[in-house]
Amino acid sequence: MAPDEAAVIAAARACVGVRFRLHGRSLSNGLDCIGLAAVAYGRKRVPTGYALRGGDPARVSAGIEGAGFVRAEGASRAADLLLLRPGAHQLHLAILTDRGFIHADAGLRRVVEVPGPPPWPTLGRWRVA
Repeated sequence: MAPDEAAVIAAARACVGVRFRLHGRSLSNGLDCIGLAAVAYGRKRVPTGYALRGGDPARVSAGIEGAGFVRAEGASRAADLLLLRPGAHQLHLAILTDRGFIHADAGLRRVVEVPGPPPWPTLGRWRVA
């Protein structure tokens, strides 16, 4: 794992256990999947005012690329940012790790690291440019 990838994973793992909060952007107040990605990748500007359901994958992809990420080529690797579809008309972000993936789980009401690959379809994968 490259040093910058290790830093992303360490930052994401530091969020494990933080409570889930829609539009959450801080460890103290809670995180959603976009807030988790912002913290892990050290991003200050992140989208707000979005809904959990009904998201447009092309719009989300453009936003990810506008934040300085590039589409990942080749095999998946730790610190890849994943755009997932956990349900009909629902989009979700997660961070790939060497053990599985980290995401803000609305059902469990906290950020978790889950072993193995995500169980949902992957719509896109990005890396920091």
